[in-house]
Amino acid sequence: MATVQASKPPPPPQWVLDLNSTGPTKSKAANIPDPPGYQAVSTSSGKVKSIAFTVQIVLTSSQRNNTTKQSSQASARKPPTTEEMDTLKLKKAWELAIAPAKQLPMNGIMMYMSGNSLQIFSIMMVWMLFKNPVNAILNISPTFARFETEGTKANMLLVKIAYVATNLLALALGIWKVNAMGLLPTTRSDWLAWEAQREPLERARVDISL
Repeated sequence: MATVQASKPPPPPQWVLDLNSTGPTKSKAANIPDPPGYQAVSTSSGKVKSIAFTVQIVLTSSQRNNTTKQSSQASARKPPTTEEMDTLKLKKAWELAIAPAKQLPMNGIMMYMSGNSLQIFSIMMVWMLFKNPVNAILNISPTFARFETEGTKANMLLVKIAYVATNLLALALGIWKVNAMGLLPTTRSDWLAWEAQREPLERARVDISL
């Protein structure tokens, strides 16, 4: 019957031996102070000393909670005053008033790229270019109703005038496009039915006798 020999366990790695080994004792004649966090720990017998690095916790849980509360209180902003809200609403109203003017370059490029021929794309573009400004002018009071307060009521008239002016510029762009397409009666040939026949100042006649 064959006997099975138990194999010896492998030796521990070197880092385990270094970890379990006692470090060198500190020389009493050394003048170098210990670095921060370096602490010599003695055993109960007082003969064996081991050196360990301790991680010091700066803030405890209670201190962290207090710091969090203080930071949240510091970050909490005071509610805005009435003057600040009026200034913000007036600024937003001006941004809304000049918004149609910002769209003019894009609309102009689209009108130019659509061509001057009568096709469904150019007709729809011209229709939208007329429809949007007209609706914006008709609905001017509901548009700026959310910005009107006692403090901004005096300045809202100028804002509305600017809003109407920018929409009129969009209408002018649509009129230019319609004229480029030849749909406006701007030439003399479009009014021939109302042209009066000119009376000649003198007539020339040649008699030919045979």
